[in-house]
Amino acid sequence: MSTTTSPTAPATGNPADPGTPVIAVTMGDGAGVGPEVTVGALLDASVRAECRPVVVGDAARLRQAARVLGADVDVVAVDSVAEATFAPGRIDVVDLGLLPEDLPWGEVSPVAGDAAYQYVRVACELAMSGAVQGICTAPLNKAALHAGGHLFPGHTELLAHFCGVEEVSMMLSTPRVKVIHVTTHVGLLDAVERIEPGLVERTVRRGHEAMVRSGIEDPRIGVCAINPHAGENGLFGRGEEAEKITPAIEVLQADGIDARGPLPADTAFFLAGRGDYDLVVAMYHDQGHGPVKVLGIEAGVNITVGLPVIRTSVDHGTAFDIAGTGRVDVRSMVEALHQAAQLSPRPGAA
Repeated sequence: MSTTTSPTAPATGNPADPGTPVIAVTMGDGAGVGPEVTVGALLDASVRAECRPVVVGDAARLRQAARVLGADVDVVAVDSVAEATFAPGRIDVVDLGLLPEDLPWGEVSPVAGDAAYQYVRVACELAMSGAVQGICTAPLNKAALHAGGHLFPGHTELLAHFCGVEEVSMMLSTPRVKVIHVTTHVGLLDAVERIEPGLVERTVRRGHEAMVRSGIEDPRIGVCAINPHAGENGLFGRGEEAEKITPAIEVLQADGIDARGPLPADTAFFLAGRGDYDLVVAMYHDQGHGPVKVLGIEAGVNITVGLPVIRTSVDHGTAFDIAGTGRVDVRSMVEALHQAAQLSPRPGAA
């Protein structure tokens, strides 16, 4: 195992611009593709030009991932963000040292699940203390997370827990369409029961704020219905649109937010795909995730809105079937880092 710790000299200029945000990058589940996409994305020069990344994870596993990828990079353990140099050819890691050297690739492991939990915990502590300005997460595995003793539905809920926030929203972003979800990791019947005007209104407001922050001054927001054809004037469903969605849209419109609907979901995504809407509001998980994964999963990004810190992530899972093979696609992780850099405040402004 290589333990070289000397930084590689910059090829040109100084990409570690002190005016760019420091982003905590969690390694995700060490048995999945997280270590590989982390190493691969952090070798991208455009990422280094926009932010100063520091990984929260296991240095030894990242070195294994670098060898799998055939990447010439120094993985350097640091005790704190202040020790990171952000030099080209070097990956700075707040090394928690939680994984065994012989951890198998591509298998559910309670040790890896617990480690992934601890990476997120430390990243949130760094963000809440102001040591980093944003968080970007590689994928974790829910079965491993649960096997490790942490019964959270996923990253979104875990981040909310550590940041002390009761309610956040999941936004998926691709070059063609952006979607925010009213409900996420619950069953369909539970999702319909949970949807109510206040939750719809708060979700749209979080989405509106995120879009304005990204540079769209007056975003056009399409709000999906729950039932086919938006209920077809009461023919489908039990009046959920009129009861749960329309009152929220009326309040939002009265406040000057350009929210339109309830719209049939198939129509909403078609219109958004051709550019009529800047953001689509999905009522439940698969209503939003399905179209996004058709329209651009390779460059898709998962953004948690409503936290006191920006968090972005890849829009794919741990891909156990290809973990440890070097056959990963790092485009989503690169884009997640780009968006973390663009949405996070500059140092001193956090």
